[in-house]
Amino acid sequence: MKRTILTGILALAASVAVLMAQQGQPAPAGQAAPAVQPGQAAQPAPAAPAGPQAKSPEELAARNALIAAMNKNDGDAVIKAAEDLLAKFADTQFKEMALTLEATAYSMKSDTVNEQLAWGRVLEVNPKSIDANLKLGGLIAKQTRDKDLDRDDQLAKAEKYLNAAIDNLKVAQKPNPQLPDQVWEQVKKQNDAEAHEGLGMVALTRAVANKDADPKKYDKAIGEMQIAATEDPEQTAYEARLASVLQSAGRNSESIALCDKILAVPDLNPAIKTFATNLRAAAEKAAAPPAK
Repeated sequence: MKRTILTGILALAASVAVLMAQQGQPAPAGQAAPAVQPGQAAQPAPAAPAGPQAKSPEELAARNALIAAMNKNDGDAVIKAAEDLLAKFADTQFKEMALTLEATAYSMKSDTVNEQLAWGRVLEVNPKSIDANLKLGGLIAKQTRDKDLDRDDQLAKAEKYLNAAIDNLKVAQKPNPQLPDQVWEQVKKQNDAEAHEGLGMVALTRAVANKDADPKKYDKAIGEMQIAATEDPEQTAYEARLASVLQSAGRNSESIALCDKILAVPDLNPAIKTFATNLRAAAEKAAAPPAK
């Protein structure tokens, strides 16, 4: 999806911008500081928290090469530059940044195996990384199937990561004091929505594995999907997944109504449009009275 690709690019840029803010260094080209208005005295820049520092000109050059690769939106170059930095400077303070950029690059390449490995390496450096907990939990939740032999262990692991992301979001501070509060709150809501969508997938897999005929077994998945759709209403994929779970739970009229809402969205992603159209037809068929 267009949003997914754009989010990956923005994540790469945001990681570098945050690093620059932490170090009190100028932002990369194209990210200028706010201009001073006429008649307004220039305000001193807020004190930046201590951040990663290069220990040598060679390490700084390797870090700059990583940033240059990111600015070109070249996933393969980002991965190579990150690994070069980590190989040449094993004790670098830029390890978390490099691995985060590498994991995001793998995500942009749809390489889920290496993405998962990279996020795991981020957690080794910083167990409280919101990005790593969020993405790793989501990957495991989506990859685990109801008949997998290690299903319960994998779902518990995904749940642990996703709940960690939610907890860390609650106490997360703005990475840059100049970031508008409204933007920061929106970013947190989008991340929280993604975490709840992942928890919804965990609950859905457990519901499918549960052979009990009680439709209430889907309640947990529905609740998590509703949170995701409410917190990030522009992400129609969340509503589509919610509509699907509602239909699985036998709540066909609610599923049909939500499909109608989705299908009314202008410029709807073709894949979601097809999914919602087929789902609506299935819900209508299931809701129809049996033929006499």
